[in-house]
Amino acid sequence: MRLDDVDGTAVDSTVVDAASVNRIVQQAAATGQRIYIRPADSSAS
Repeated sequence: MRLDDVDGTAVDSTVVDAASVNRIVQQAAATGQRIYIRPADSSAS
């Protein structure tokens, strides 16, 4: 989930595979975005 810079609420949510997590974390770090990472439910495949 990407979090709002002002109040920390979820702005959007994306389900990705483990191989994509590093790329998403690097993009968020480069732009200063806050993200929240959690395991997806097994039904969210």
